Amino acid sequence: MKRISHAILCLPLALAACDKGDEAGSEAAGTGDQALVATKSDADVPTWLSHTDPTEPARWLASREIGRPAAEVGSQTEHLRHSLARAKEVFIEDPRMMANRIVQLGEMLAEAGKPEPYADLLDGLEEVAAATHRKQLFGEMCQHYYNTRQQGADRATALTRLKERYSLQGEGRVSP
Repeated sequence: MKRISHAILCLPLALAACDKGDEAGSEAAGTGDQALVATKSDADVPTWLSHTDPTEPARWLASREIGRPAAEVGSQTEHLRHSLARAKEVFIEDPRMMANRIVQLGEMLAEAGKPEPYADLLDGLEEVAAATHRKQLFGEMCQHYYNTRQQGADRATALTRLKERYSLQGEGRVSP
């Protein structure tokens, strides 16, 4: 009876692993409880960075951009680490949320035929927000940037328009 109960409890895990191919099969090849503690390999880069994921946002962003795990220390990861630290000072959202939004924005722009490196997107939006001298909503600014790009503006023009628009906040004339 105990074996049947154990088998019933493990069935959902086995079914969930069905579409993972040989990789999941080799991970679950152990016996009993070993199949329950199998984890993703380091080669997997999650689609989104969850609030419980221990991965550093800068490293995750770099990994997403290159399509494989990035080095913990390296020029791209270091640049993104500094960019996220600067962005943290001018945006309300935390670095983890900003990393997810940058990936989302990057994917949307790439689908529209206007790809941009994540670091360039992050740095450009951080400069816009820093010019306002007040904390901004990162997701909102990403959407404004995307919409401006979709209206035909190139990167430099879109950032200039956003700086103009957001700088009016300090004068009390317009809100984004």
